[in-house]
Amino acid sequence: MLTFGVIGCGSIGGFLARLLTREDKELADRARLAAVAGRDPARVGALAAEVRCGATDVAGLLARRDVNAVLVCTPSGTHARLAEEALRAGKHVLVEKPVDVTPQTADRLISVAREAGRTLGVVSQHRFDPAARLARTAIASGRLGRVTSVMTELAWWRGSAYYSSGTWRGTPALDGGGALMNQAIHAVDLVQWLAGPVVEVAAHTARLAHPGIEVEDVATASLRFANGALGTLLATTAAYPGRTARTAVNGDRGSVVIDDDELAYLHLARHGEDAPAYGAFGTADQSADYAAALVRDPARDASGLLYQPHRDQLLDFCDAVREGRPPLVDGAAGRQAVAVVTAIYASARTGRPQRVDTGTPAGIRGTPRFTKESPKGDQQTTKQ
Repeated sequence: MLTFGVIGCGSIGGFLARLLTREDKELADRARLAAVAGRDPARVGALAAEVRCGATDVAGLLARRDVNAVLVCTPSGTHARLAEEALRAGKHVLVEKPVDVTPQTADRLISVAREAGRTLGVVSQHRFDPAARLARTAIASGRLGRVTSVMTELAWWRGSAYYSSGTWRGTPALDGGGALMNQAIHAVDLVQWLAGPVVEVAAHTARLAHPGIEVEDVATASLRFANGALGTLLATTAAYPGRTARTAVNGDRGSVVIDDDELAYLHLARHGEDAPAYGAFGTADQSADYAAALVRDPARDASGLLYQPHRDQLLDFCDAVREGRPPLVDGAAGRQAVAVVTAIYASARTGRPQRVDTGTPAGIRGTPRFTKESPKGDQQTTKQ
């Protein structure tokens, strides 16, 4: 059993505190919430009263002997410092995305976790969406053939009220960047989990709709993956009134599209299949054949967030601590996403392609099991 403390009582800290205290026997068997902490005593007290747990400051939380795990939910540029304090206090740590705002701070944090002998994880809940799990298993088992291209688009809107809701938002020091570092870091992590690490980028960034911020609200990049696949990325908070996030992975034997965290298109070539010479033009969608494997809990928090992806990541983190293994999204995975983002910023700044600082290769570990039978008529079986 892990007893958590939450540092940071803003929107995501409040959401995770509510997740840890809602009725959920499977999660309750692994985790409980003991206390919340933050800089604003009034906000800390209000959240503690809402979820019926202790209220304290950071030092007080880290000193509690009954707290053996910490969720860090503070502004991005403070993640590594607070996570290091928690690790040195003997706590396991799960950090909200991004792990921090530079690969170097991530490297230091990973080293501290290793020295402390504690588990370090990074919140990247979209790996736990059923559609993402299915896509990952199909790709890893070779069902798409050779991956040839990847396209990811996050076309969101953030109004001025969003950026004024916290003095850290829209600042390079504490936000680490704009639409790319704060919002699209999820997409960057997901495409690397699906298609392998990105090794080179060429990019442009701009601030076009939010003159009051210090960072970009539009970023575009060309990506080159280690396996030779090419990709494109669009990340923006200037697409009024806001559309969905969409990722497509294409191979020479299949393609998959995830839109708004749902499976929008899937085709896996069947044995002996040969597509028309000029292609199928979007037909031959097999996604309906996998509907039973894509059922998820529709419950949402008052903030609008689905509980299920974060819940499943918390379950994985708790199991990783108990089993002595890395969580699905460990410090190295969090570092790799930040390394791609900072390479994009460097390319945009210099006007030249930029190699990604991959550090110690993390691979694409953690293939989730997918037991849905292959579509009718398919003579191949999905590898487990």
